Amino acid sequence: MATHPTLGVEEEFLLADPASGEPVAVNVDTARHAAERGVKLQLELTSCQIETTSDVFGAGHELRADLLRLRRAAAEAATASGAQLLAVGLPPAVPHQFPITDTPRYREIGDKFGMIAHEQGICGCHVHVAVPSREAAIRVSNRLRPWLPVLLALTANSAVYRNTDTGYASWRSVLWARWPSAGPPPHFDSVDEYDAVVAMLRDAGAVLDDGMVYWDVRPSATFPTIEVRVADVPATVAETVLLAMLVRATVMTALDEERQGQPVPALAPHALKAAYWKSARDGLDGEAVDLLEGHHSVPARLLLDRLVDRVRPALEAVGDFDAVTEELVRVTEQGNGAMRQRRAWQRRHDVADVIAAATEATTSGC
Repeated sequence: MATHPTLGVEEEFLLADPASGEPVAVNVDTARHAAERGVKLQLELTSCQIETTSDVFGAGHELRADLLRLRRAAAEAATASGAQLLAVGLPPAVPHQFPITDTPRYREIGDKFGMIAHEQGICGCHVHVAVPSREAAIRVSNRLRPWLPVLLALTANSAVYRNTDTGYASWRSVLWARWPSAGPPPHFDSVDEYDAVVAMLRDAGAVLDDGMVYWDVRPSATFPTIEVRVADVPATVAETVLLAMLVRATVMTALDEERQGQPVPALAPHALKAAYWKSARDGLDGEAVDLLEGHHSVPARLLLDRLVDRVRPALEAVGDFDAVTEELVRVTEQGNGAMRQRRAWQRRHDVADVIAAATEATTSGC
C-alpha cells in the first residue's frame, strides 16, 4: 500500500419546517443563501432536500473540518430560508408532499418514474475514494459487496418515519430499493460487462443516464473514484468521518487483495439480499448476516469488529486506526442515528422529540 487514496463525501439533508418538522420545498432559496456565504449546495430530486459536497482530502481530520464547515453553512442557509437542516435518512414527521425540483432532468425523472420519484424524500451519504481506473473500480466493487450490509447497519438513521417507529433501523434503504437500479451492485467480470448492463438499463428506460445508476457501489460518473452509496446520511459529522475512513480502508484492502490475486468471495444473490434486509431491520444494536463465514447471524457489532480487523493494515497505513477505534467505542456506547431516534421517540411517542434530537446532532461540533 504505497499510496494513500484521497477521499471526498457527499451528504444529503432534509429541509424541514421548524415548527412541525414537515419537509418544506425551499432548496432553491437555501442554495441561494449558501452561495451568498461562499458555499455551493447541490439541488436534489425533491425540493425539500439539499446536498453538500466536500473537497478532496487525504486525511480524516481535514475531511472532518470541511464537513463541519459545510453543515454549519447549510444550516445557516436553511434558517435564512425559514427551514431547519436535518441529517436524517427520512423525515420523521408526516410528509404531505415531496415536490420535484424544477429542473428539466428532475421533471423527466418525476414524469417517468411516478410515485417512486414523488416519494423520494430520502437522504443518503456517498463516499468517493480515488482508484487507478474504472477497471479497478469494478474489481473493488466485487470485493466490497460482503461488507455493504454492515456499513448500512453502522449508519442506519431512519427508524422513525411518518410519526411512527417503522420497525426498521434504516427504512430509507427499504424505500430506496424500489428504484430499478438501486441496492447492492451485481458482480461484474469487466468494465465491458458493466457498460453493457448499464446500456440495457437505459434501453429499458430503467435509468435515464449514468447518474441514475443507483447501485450502492459504482464507478463515479463524474470523478476518477469508486463511489460507495450504501449509507443513510449519518446523524453527526463524526459518524460520517468514521464511515469515510472505513470505506477508504476497505477500498485499499480490496485493491491490495486484487494485486495479490486473492479470490473474490462468491455471494449468492439471495444471501446478499437477506443480509441487506437484516441490517436494515436490526441496525447496529441487532444482528447481521456474516456473508463470509456460513451465512450465520451474528451481532452486528461483532461483524463490524471483524471488518476493522480485516482492514486494520490500511487504517494504520493512513493513520486512521486510532480515530476509527475511538469513534467506534463512542458509537457503541452512545448509539448511532437510528438508536438515538428510537430513544427520543420512546420518551413520549412524540415526533417533536425525534426532530429536536436530530437537529442537535446535525450541527453537533459545528
